[in-house]
Amino acid sequence: MARKIFVNLPIKDMERSQAFFKALGFSFNPQFTNEQGACMVISEDIFTMLLVEPFFQGFTKKPIADAKKVTEVLVCLSCDSREEVDALVKKALAAGGTAPNAPQDHGFMYSHGFEDLDGHVWELVWMDPKAAPPQA
Repeated sequence: MARKIFVNLPIKDMERSQAFFKALGFSFNPQFTNEQGACMVISEDIFTMLLVEPFFQGFTKKPIADAKKVTEVLVCLSCDSREEVDALVKKALAAGGTAPNAPQDHGFMYSHGFEDLDGHVWELVWMDPKAAPPQA
């Protein structure tokens, strides 16, 4: 059985956050989505749980980081092409996100990213395995 990953992120507004990620083309599993948490499907084995802050706080004794002020995590997603990287960033910007950094082109790897409405950083990367530097 494949291992699955669930990245849990605190959010302020459920409706607003779901609308943002739906604008990027992501879907939500209705079986695990309600007013407190939403299960965003990234792939067959990767999910992001968007949890409203009071509900998220129930899982930790630590204070919740304000992702607009501090970096708590960098979520990196692979893409099938440079065009997909740029298209997702464009959708994020149109939906109200920001692009804190310029795209980076390393030849064999191309990356760009966005901050979502709560300040979480999403890095998007495309790599050409045929052009990657050889391993030592």
